[in-house]
Amino acid sequence: MQIIRNALDKAAPLFEKGGRFHDFHAFFEAPDTLLFTPGEVTKGSTHIRDGMDLKRLMVTVVVALGPCVLMALYNTGYQANLAVELAGEAAIRDDFNTMLFTLLGFAPGNSTDHFANLVYGALYFLPVWITTFAVGGHIEMANAVIRKHEVNEGFLVTGFLFPLILPPTIPLWQVVLGIAFGVIVGKEIFGGTGMNVLNPALTGRAFLFFAYPAQISGDAVWIAANNVDGFSGATWLGKAAAESGALASASWFDAFVGFVPGSMGETSALACLMGAGILIATRVGSWRTMLGVVLGTVAMTLVLNAAGSDTNPMFEVPFWWHMVLGGWAFGAIFMATDPVSSAFTDTGRLLYGIGIGIVVVLIRVVNPAYPEGMMLAILFMNLFAPLFDHFVVQANINRRLARNVAA
Repeated sequence: MQIIRNALDKAAPLFEKGGRFHDFHAFFEAPDTLLFTPGEVTKGSTHIRDGMDLKRLMVTVVVALGPCVLMALYNTGYQANLAVELAGEAAIRDDFNTMLFTLLGFAPGNSTDHFANLVYGALYFLPVWITTFAVGGHIEMANAVIRKHEVNEGFLVTGFLFPLILPPTIPLWQVVLGIAFGVIVGKEIFGGTGMNVLNPALTGRAFLFFAYPAQISGDAVWIAANNVDGFSGATWLGKAAAESGALASASWFDAFVGFVPGSMGETSALACLMGAGILIATRVGSWRTMLGVVLGTVAMTLVLNAAGSDTNPMFEVPFWWHMVLGGWAFGAIFMATDPVSSAFTDTGRLLYGIGIGIVVVLIRVVNPAYPEGMMLAILFMNLFAPLFDHFVVQANINRRLARNVAA
């Protein structure tokens, strides 16, 4: 034991700051930094003290995402069981999810069993979630060690957002590619946490959409029904773009609660509103940005409704349907309010949100080949967020100069 103790005493300096193996040690120390307060903190009277730090901010967003995560589990399983009910048990294939679901003692096809829906949905959601954290988290920690930056909680929210905006049948290898692209290209090349221009989760999702459109935008991909032969189902937004009056027989309330096909965590506007309440109450998310998205959506929709079209059924979709379909609510509340990639000034946030609302409706209506639009609208406005802030700050400076001259 004494020999081992002596060896450890001699090796310790190699792992300390400045030692030969400090970077290697820092990589394995990173999970502790993510979970607990760092050992090195700022000292002195010159630092501003605030109750909200990065760890609390990220944890608050994760708590706000809780209702969306629960709805992702339930609705994914509900849609899968409903697909089995509609297609019949004879059409079921023995895929991995169904085999494991059966081994757990459940029978596919009972959409009224709430617990079974949660379990079935978890079999689709958890592998995507685990893969996202395993790949993206290690990329983030590796970049922090290479750059000799302090490992922080910057990936925590991205790790939850990315699985929620993916369809349930996404292959895990695409999850690996998508989150790697989002973290590296959307964030790390700009300098890491707090420096990114684009939202990393949306960047990864956009990469998958344009790189693998057949797998990420098809009709069947939106329902966890890969265990059912011959079953396919488009989202309600896709049906509205393809057929006039498609929403006439649909239930707005079902869409509001989230019992519709779509990406796993984006279907429930109700769950998103619960999260919005937490973000606004804690001042983590900007209500001005959310309000701006609402105003832009309503204004642009009313203009297009008044213009009308004989060939494009999306012109007739009212704004209250736009707000409950696709990723509108999720994007307006969780993606558009990203404190890094959105505007910083109060007026800039409002204008930024209005721009998102206008662009998302234009993409959905004028370009019905891609009926979603929220992802591209937010990424597009991310690029203009600094411009909004610049003009707002410059206008404030000009007003102060004018007052001083007048005085």
